[in-house]
Amino acid sequence: MTDAELQTLLNTAAPADAGAMDRAARRQAQLAKPPGSLGKLEDMSIRLAGITGQVCNTLDSCRVLVFAADNGVVAEGVASTPQSVTLSQSINMTRHLTGMSALARYFGNSVVVVDVGIDAELHHPQILDRKIRRGTRNLAKEPALTREETLAAIAVGLETAGQAKAEGVQALGIGEMGIGNTTTSSAVLAALTKSPAEAVTGRGSGLTDDAFALKKRVIRDALALHRPNPADPVDVLSKVGGLDVAAMTGAFLGCAIHRIPAVVDGFISIVAALAAVRLCPVVRDFLFLSHASYEVGYRIAQEELGLEPFLLLGMRLGEGSGCPLAFQILKGACAAMSGMATFAEAAIDDGYLAQLRVGDAFTVS
Repeated sequence: MTDAELQTLLNTAAPADAGAMDRAARRQAQLAKPPGSLGKLEDMSIRLAGITGQVCNTLDSCRVLVFAADNGVVAEGVASTPQSVTLSQSINMTRHLTGMSALARYFGNSVVVVDVGIDAELHHPQILDRKIRRGTRNLAKEPALTREETLAAIAVGLETAGQAKAEGVQALGIGEMGIGNTTTSSAVLAALTKSPAEAVTGRGSGLTDDAFALKKRVIRDALALHRPNPADPVDVLSKVGGLDVAAMTGAFLGCAIHRIPAVVDGFISIVAALAAVRLCPVVRDFLFLSHASYEVGYRIAQEELGLEPFLLLGMRLGEGSGCPLAFQILKGACAAMSGMATFAEAAIDDGYLAQLRVGDAFTVS
């Protein structure tokens, strides 16, 4: 994929359907309940209408897409987990033995693991082989990827989102598996937001104080060495990102192009979502944040997007582990919109709500 080809695809993405959202808001006002009493579930149902064009929706088929890749920067000692875990856990996901995949199986969600850059020879029938290279280069020494490799990873994300749409998937969660990717994601976020490394970098899966200081120094030095252009997200992803983050960016772009609700997982996922929004602002209309990640940079990315997460659970596993939980909440929003009776259907005179509808009657000052 070339830059021009990517831009041509992005030009096909349309914003949320304002007319459908207006119809959904009117139905919400007619449902037999005090106005606004279902809180954020009402907002979710209205946003879903904007994505699908339908007031009443169902999410019978949900999928977690996991992009797996290794990161050369682990050679600098920025990760406490052995790099071999990327391969092991990618395989374990297909067996529903990881946190995310166990949740997905329980709730009936499909899981697709995509190898975009695992540093191993891998031929596994349940892992989609889209390997671009065996891990990235060490961003502490040289750019992690070429621009062409980054665009190829974005294309993988676009492809897998499109395939999900063709298979009837109604909501996608975007996850990852790649040791060292909190380092790459922190570097990408720092570049995109012009934030200091210290403000966006957490301990990941757990680091000693010395290793944590090293991680921040590696990110700070890489940004100074490569000078990624914040106005060019592809440049940022290529210089200090990773194959997993780039493919996730492509998947979020694909959700907007194919009009699929996209659930953002934790820190790495939200950084990819932000990169996608920077490439194509329309993407924001399709994003739903699952849980507030424990990682320190999450809040910065969230504020950039102007969206709120569903859940506050102290989660920091990654993998897409928040997505199966978020799917259930989105299903709840659909159930209320589709299944509740209106005041007329329930034979209730709603005249008593006239004063409440004038303003916010629920906030206690």
